[in-house]
Amino acid sequence: MKTPLKSFLFLFLLVFSLQSCEDENDKAAPAAIQVNDFIWKGLNEVYLWQQDVPNLADNRFASQNDLNNFLEGYAKPEDLFEDLLYKPESKYPNGDAVDRFSWIVSDYTVLEQELGGISKNNGVDFRLGRISASSDDLVGYVRYIIPNSDAATKAIKRGDLFTGVNGTKLTVSNYQQLLMNQDSYTLNMADRSGATFVLNGKSVSLTKTVLEENPIYINKVIPSGTHKIGYLMYNGFYADYDERLNQAFGELKAQGVTDLVLDLRYNGGGSVRSSTRLATMITGQFSNQIFSKRQYNSKLMQVFNPESLNERFVSDIDGKAVNSLNLGTIYIITTASTASASELIINGLKPYINVVQIGETTIGKNVGSFTVYDSDTYITKEGINRNHKYAMQPLVFKIANAQNFGDYQQGLSPTYEQYEKVATYGVLGDPTEPLLSLAISKITGSAAKRVPDVSDEPNSPYFTDSKILNGLRHGMYLTTAPKEFLNLK
Repeated sequence: MKTPLKSFLFLFLLVFSLQSCEDENDKAAPAAIQVNDFIWKGLNEVYLWQQDVPNLADNRFASQNDLNNFLEGYAKPEDLFEDLLYKPESKYPNGDAVDRFSWIVSDYTVLEQELGGISKNNGVDFRLGRISASSDDLVGYVRYIIPNSDAATKAIKRGDLFTGVNGTKLTVSNYQQLLMNQDSYTLNMADRSGATFVLNGKSVSLTKTVLEENPIYINKVIPSGTHKIGYLMYNGFYADYDERLNQAFGELKAQGVTDLVLDLRYNGGGSVRSSTRLATMITGQFSNQIFSKRQYNSKLMQVFNPESLNERFVSDIDGKAVNSLNLGTIYIITTASTASASELIINGLKPYINVVQIGETTIGKNVGSFTVYDSDTYITKEGINRNHKYAMQPLVFKIANAQNFGDYQQGLSPTYEQYEKVATYGVLGDPTEPLLSLAISKITGSAAKRVPDVSDEPNSPYFTDSKILNGLRHGMYLTTAPKEFLNLK
């Protein structure tokens, strides 16, 4: 029979042992690995493919000490982040990647600006392509010049080509150093010569400034017979421009447009809410019906209110009436640079109206993110860790339309295919520009402008573009995460 003293000592030791285990698990990570600790815990909670990454499993580490030992193996937070992603493009570069779009930054202030269309930018929007499918040399195509930028004051325009920077040939291994890591540089311009490109002796010196790009690049009406065709070139779903986008639609509505061509050829995406609002401006007859549905990782789906997964057509924008056109058909121009929130417009509208897609197959981004902070809630900066400014933009949801279709990882194929060729670029917004001309012909039933045969133009496979380099990275993101995320920590 145990004495009362022995029983007391046993209970004391048991409670002490349990309390020690609890303290061990709740103990904060050492200062040297606080960023790594944030990365692991944030991804463990919200990452879309958390269950597919063994090192992110809930039972992977028995204690905080075990986790710390793992995290101490990474000197750079960026390396840990990449190792915790599910088949990232950095490790699966030959088309087998699953996660092509998650990223991390060391300064969330810069990230927030980039997501709003503000970046250090010289004003040249360009595409980079390989000289040929088997080449590591790159050629740059100027797509358009951003107004009020340094480039807007220089002798450079849409259709110009460059193959070097500061006298160095552009390649897949040096383009980041030459174009991203310098605030000032000189582009070495080139001409097309048969199946190749040759330097033409011209150069353009450019300097980056903090630039805010208005995504509403062109908004006009093109009369054609009995049609009044609205043409809107929209280059980014930046949430702060929703009101101005609604005003642009008000201008089209006031002029009595009968049709709309929405040009998303260079739109790499942005805010899901902005996409939903734009869909409402195009239509207007589907108020409060489901525009899109989100799916998170399996453990998050267990705590979500099903309604919080839906985005619905809106009835107002911040209390103001939506300038809706009530269209039954929309004509959308796309290229291989069209991504995420732009693709959401196409896929989300298809269950409701006729979507005529013109141009090229889109990039295929049916997944999205929100900014994850090292804070009390992950989704806001309340109680943020002041010891660093790291933040993540990991993929956290997959998105589908009202008919549950969302499997377009290979891109959305055009109704009428026509590739954009630099030799026939044309002037954006001009009815004779090839892609716009094709759209007008489908609206009016007239013949499209004949595009000259440029079959000898070099095949320069898409490599990247300036929007990716300037931070938007073909993003589709939530400006406000569902309230269920407030209870994660």
